[in-house]
Amino acid sequence: MKKKLIYMALIVCMGGIATFIGCKKDGQSANGTTKVQIRMTDAPGNFEKINLSVKEIVLISDSKPYVFAVNTGVFNILNFRMGTSNPDLLVADGEMPSGEITEIRLVLNDSGNTIVVGGVEQPLTTPSGQSSGWKVKLTANPQLEPGVAYTLLLDFDAAKSIVSTGNGKYILKPVVRGITAATSGLISGTVLPLASHPEVLVIKGTDTVGTIADALTGKFTVGGLAAGSYSVKFAPIAGYKDSTITNVAVSLGQNTNLGTTTLKQ
Repeated sequence: MKKKLIYMALIVCMGGIATFIGCKKDGQSANGTTKVQIRMTDAPGNFEKINLSVKEIVLISDSKPYVFAVNTGVFNILNFRMGTSNPDLLVADGEMPSGEITEIRLVLNDSGNTIVVGGVEQPLTTPSGQSSGWKVKLTANPQLEPGVAYTLLLDFDAAKSIVSTGNGKYILKPVVRGITAATSGLISGTVLPLASHPEVLVIKGTDTVGTIADALTGKFTVGGLAAGSYSVKFAPIAGYKDSTITNVAVSLGQNTNLGTTTLKQ
């Protein structure tokens, strides 16, 4: 008898860069898109505060720009440093077509950027002609795979980003490094015969994530999965037997393909 699916949040935890919460809808897409979180952190500088007003982050793929709007308001980037209790700040998230990211740009608002030195707050001016934003230096061009969730960490170098004019004023020329990490993996495969119409349950402990095999092809994909070992259970309609594959290994950023599973009557 066909079992009722219970969809539960599967918490994806990884050391260092980010924590992402994923389920069937997170990081998984049938139309070749990928979910991306954009976070910011700081490499220390000798200042009391650097308040940034970020307008948007632009990711360029296949020569097309994809704009991620930022709604965090003005924030002090010095409050977010790797290795502290506040390692980074989520500034934007969204979805874009899968593929290679060839360029990232950080776009600031014209006002709201300030610096505090010696207890005095003053505006951080930006050079003219920077409406297109500042190019982020990438450690490598990220390749976004469909069905895998990613975090893009923008590491703001405070010491190199602030330029003193020599008259007590400061200019902001952001120096930012981009680091990309996959925060989930996925399991895919094909289950036959088509007449079995199975649900596919991916199980780890008490957490279950599920999907329905495609009625025309028998193919399935379950994304948003933390690295680890899973059981994959096929629950068909009456007349076919349940089947379970154990010890299915999932790695971040990877697709574990189970091949074809044939259910028995």
